[in-house]
Amino acid sequence: MAEERLRCRFGRAMRIKQARDFSRARLDGRRLVGGSFIVNWRALPADSTSRLGVITTKKLGNAVIRARARRLLREVFRLHQHDLVQPVDLVLVAQRKLVGQKRPAVETVYLEMLRKARLLKPE
Repeated sequence: MAEERLRCRFGRAMRIKQARDFSRARLDGRRLVGGSFIVNWRALPADSTSRLGVITTKKLGNAVIRARARRLLREVFRLHQHDLVQPVDLVLVAQRKLVGQKRPAVETVYLEMLRKARLLKPE
């Protein structure tokens, strides 16, 4: 059980924080639009770890709604971070459809989009 918790951590090193890293994922990477968010990703060298950045704008709603959207997207990434084929910088941009959704619905859309992008390991 303790090993499982360590395996699914989402620490500071796994977060995209700098604007230049968000820009690199958007400009140098690939993009997929669908469901309740947009996925931008950029492949990384095999020896690095995957990182996540989440963008929530004021168009989404007030601070409480935006914070919930960020938590949902981070949690879905955390649960499936080891299912990725290769390390990537992943930027998720929340859209209005995300508001009010529960985790299982967001998780389904997330996995579907990563399958389309061919970023998930075969089951």
